[in-house]
Amino acid sequence: MMTTRLPTQVEPYRLAASGQRLEGLVSLAAMPRLAEEAGAQQGDCEVTLQFGLDAQGRRYIEGWLEAGVQLACRRCLEPMPVAIDSHWLLGMVTSDSLAAKLPGDYEPVLVEDEQLNLLPVLEDEIILSLPQVVYHDEAHCAVSRDQLVSGDAAEVSQSAPASPFDVLRTLKDKH
Repeated sequence: MMTTRLPTQVEPYRLAASGQRLEGLVSLAAMPRLAEEAGAQQGDCEVTLQFGLDAQGRRYIEGWLEAGVQLACRRCLEPMPVAIDSHWLLGMVTSDSLAAKLPGDYEPVLVEDEQLNLLPVLEDEIILSLPQVVYHDEAHCAVSRDQLVSGDAAEVSQSAPASPFDVLRTLKDKH
């Protein structure tokens, strides 16, 4: 189990040149956009970052993260634990024009003044890894299947649906 805190600010070009690997924890409570998206979170995210140079001399960051977040069940709205596990490959760039030239394997990360704030990068990866919809298992959800039905079942009409052109026919017949 990791106990080291990941630095929030790094010099990624220097780390890539020497092929450094960083491992550590980042607090989920320190991520305001994650709180907006999924509610306030507690605990830590385990992160591994491998900095390096590819065969073409591009600087990259390969990353892995694992986190446990609490998301609202879409049936009962009660919090439920969800495991996040993500792997990504970032290409370091200094401008948008260079980002457009990156191969498809890389997602661009903008490095300004040879410094990179890791927190927004990791927060982006967690947000992108969140499932769109989560539900408790029916056996464990506070809302039963019967409670999900709203109103009476719709009556099935035996007659053919009205044609949208019927109105035009009546207008034509008047002339």
